[in-house]
Amino acid sequence: MSGTQPIKIAILAMGGEGGGVLADWIVDLGEHNGHIAQTTSVPGVAQRTGATIYYVELYPKAQADRDGGTPVLALMPLPGDVDVVLASELMEAGRAVQRGLVTPDRTTLVSSTHRVYSIAEKTALGDGRADSAQLIAHAQAAAKRFVRFDMAQTAEQAGSVISAVMFGALAGTGVLPFSRAQFEATIERGGVGVKPSLKAFAAGYSRAGDDAPDAAPAAVPMLPAKSAPRDARVRALLQRIAGEFPAGAQPVLIEGARRLVDYQDPAYAALYLDRLARVAQLPADGEPLLLQETARHLALWMSYEDTIRVAELKTRATRFERVRDEVRVGDGQLVAINEYMHPRLQEICETLPAGLGRWLEGSGWPRRLVERFTRKGRVITTSSLRGFLMLYTVAGMKRWRRGTLRFAAETQRIEQWLAQIAQAAAINPRLAVEVAQCQRLVKGYSDTHARGLRNFEVLMAAVQRAGAALAPATLRELRDAALADEHGDKLRATLARHALA
Repeated sequence: MSGTQPIKIAILAMGGEGGGVLADWIVDLGEHNGHIAQTTSVPGVAQRTGATIYYVELYPKAQADRDGGTPVLALMPLPGDVDVVLASELMEAGRAVQRGLVTPDRTTLVSSTHRVYSIAEKTALGDGRADSAQLIAHAQAAAKRFVRFDMAQTAEQAGSVISAVMFGALAGTGVLPFSRAQFEATIERGGVGVKPSLKAFAAGYSRAGDDAPDAAPAAVPMLPAKSAPRDARVRALLQRIAGEFPAGAQPVLIEGARRLVDYQDPAYAALYLDRLARVAQLPADGEPLLLQETARHLALWMSYEDTIRVAELKTRATRFERVRDEVRVGDGQLVAINEYMHPRLQEICETLPAGLGRWLEGSGWPRRLVERFTRKGRVITTSSLRGFLMLYTVAGMKRWRRGTLRFAAETQRIEQWLAQIAQAAAINPRLAVEVAQCQRLVKGYSDTHARGLRNFEVLMAAVQRAGAALAPATLRELRDAALADEHGDKLRATLARHALA
């Protein structure tokens, strides 16, 4: 027997990205060009909690004939024994490195640099995203050669799918003993979507041949100043920001005011500036950080997500346009958009006028009747006239939002938070900044909002108890612990360690 080893290729791809097609292309490429090929796959648990691993081995048929028999090929990749790893997304490249499939003495790693965030990343109370720069650095150190660029974007520009770009990038690396023409002939033999696939292949081949990562984003050219807003009330808001607040904080205030005009109306944005005017008078050690952080988090809090806001966002024309773009609707095609809605009794009460909402919360049979009808979620087709009008009517309740039970509750919480910031600023402006940033815990709606608010109130109680003895770094540690898990276990442990429980 000779010492010839098979070419070993591992493909890590999520559902719907054509990983199976890519594996089949490589097998077809090998079999039509003098190689014995074998492919296996192990599917992940779900599309994003575990990608499918496709494994291909190629062995020269002429060598097998000389050896007098069919080679025994492996069914799965082994750590330290893979020649090429193809990853459809940056995190999958990181998983390949973690599994030991990528080695600096042997492996060519080809990966897209775009991210599709995992469920754990998206549901984290804080910023749960993995650091892409660290992923790239680890992959660069682990691989013999690392070819990377945004293959999803390249596929979209070519009107094709990412598997075709990855096939082109594989060809462009030159690690397989096949010519570009042989790669392209493989796509043509497939007979499906040949023209866009070849276009995407060519783009991937060119980028891999350059062997250069994505270039740093070009500097954004300065845009001409926007014309003054047509609404006199909005112009007055901008003039007030320019005249009453420090220049360093003005960009944040302008964006906050814009958000609240969109959320409610100019008068609501004026209330936002009234509140910040009080913050601007607090001790800040000459730094604009307290005003900036309070402005940012106050805008987020004042634009809380109630049922009115959710209905408004789901019926906007821009959302329908975005959905059509994402699914790439062609001419003459229709799109049906189904929204899953499950408002709880509490959310219904909070949308009612404050007095009526409090009565319903404390009532007997009326409360049970509403709970009976809201026990299960409902699917609303917003692309139909009936479904759209249903949510459009709820969104139209925006004009009465100031009279709702939720508005009264959020106003009270916001004012208490601002008072806590003022008390902390009198002790230590840096502590006041940390108090302002605790608003990060209050987000979302339904159960997510309830959990975050509960942790926020625990932190504010700890600040009250500790007073001047609380160090800013300690509050930061407590906040990070509250963001670390939704059940509050780490927060309780950290409170106990600092004797603040």
